[in-house]
Amino acid sequence: MTYRIHDRIDADLRADFRAENGMQNIYTVGQVNSYIKNMFAQDFLLQELSVKGEVSNCKYHSSGHIYFTLKDEKGTIACVMFAGNRSGLTFRMAEGMQVVVRGSIDVYERDGKYQMYAKRITQEGAGALYERFEQLKRELLERGMFAPEYKKPIPPFVRTLGVVTAPTGAAVRDIINVATRRNPFVQILLYPAIVQGEAAAASIVKGIRELERQNVDVIIVGRGGGSIEDLWAFNEEVVAQAVFDCSIPIISAVGHEVDTTIIDYVSDLRAPTPSAAAELAVCDIFHFIAQLEGIRAALNRQMRGRIRLCRADLEAFEARIRANSPMGRIREKRAYAVSLEERLGAAMNDRITMSRHRLAIYIEKLKGLSPLDKLNQGYSYVSDEEGRTFTDVNKVSIGDRLHVYVKNGRVEAEVMRKYPREIS
Repeated sequence: MTYRIHDRIDADLRADFRAENGMQNIYTVGQVNSYIKNMFAQDFLLQELSVKGEVSNCKYHSSGHIYFTLKDEKGTIACVMFAGNRSGLTFRMAEGMQVVVRGSIDVYERDGKYQMYAKRITQEGAGALYERFEQLKRELLERGMFAPEYKKPIPPFVRTLGVVTAPTGAAVRDIINVATRRNPFVQILLYPAIVQGEAAAASIVKGIRELERQNVDVIIVGRGGGSIEDLWAFNEEVVAQAVFDCSIPIISAVGHEVDTTIIDYVSDLRAPTPSAAAELAVCDIFHFIAQLEGIRAALNRQMRGRIRLCRADLEAFEARIRANSPMGRIREKRAYAVSLEERLGAAMNDRITMSRHRLAIYIEKLKGLSPLDKLNQGYSYVSDEEGRTFTDVNKVSIGDRLHVYVKNGRVEAEVMRKYPREIS
């Protein structure tokens, strides 16, 4: 059925528009754009419809919005998907991609242009597959196959790596190149599986079971990018069940980072690309060796430091033993005795020096009081016969004998006369 917009204009709306502006045919731009926007709003078909076309001029804005154009051989239409609606977009749009856009058509009044506001975008022909994908995802989630407690840890050091993918193509080359670069000693067992088409699911399951029998350390299951149809084998329930039942840890590496499959949820670890899967599975042996060298150097430094501390403690103990031994004690006492002897000698010398100094002082004092010293200066000493000092003229009589001492001898004298001195 064909709809013409002017046939769906409400009569009352046109009447209100004319009444507001009179019967004149002069309107503002804003009035015309608002009128046309109301016309679009009255058309229920334009509020929810799906449009198929080829993507052109696609731009991912920094705000999160996506601006693009849908075109076919007869025309184009501008489209926008706001950031709030992008959660349901499971792929990255690119030039020339055939898609089905679900949303509404409205007028942007400022520019006077109509455009389609996308709420959901699916690749053409992928709508039914997407519904099957969501249904199986819900079923497996309810069965607990996505539960984290069932996830097996990836061993840190693998010796044998199993790979289930196509024998040709970029995926297997990337896995081999990255794995051998990180560890040239790792053994890679490739199961050449069919990864696209009707026989792909059975081939992938067979590859998983065969590598499990080979008892490899870890298995990478994946392939390069493609459409949802190309990747559908990895959304099959039998493949998901085989991944879940496998006793060997499995890393899923299907498509590019934006591609998501059922086994990504079931596997023990999901890698965004096959190259990333090889990096997650294989340890970088050279980085590990460098780490070991660093640990060895650190241990050597710690051991040398500990040995230095132990030697210092040993020397301290030896010194204490030497100090506490009998011979050590004797040497210590001898040294102490020598020290006392030296101190005693020094004290005696000091005492003798002090005494000599004091004696010299006394000698000088005695010299000042000595009669002999006076005699040497021309004085004499007189005593009577009995040796008493003669000091008073009144105590001697004429004819008494006196002894006169001079510096070099004694003279005996007799008193002939005496002359007392009158004291006034």
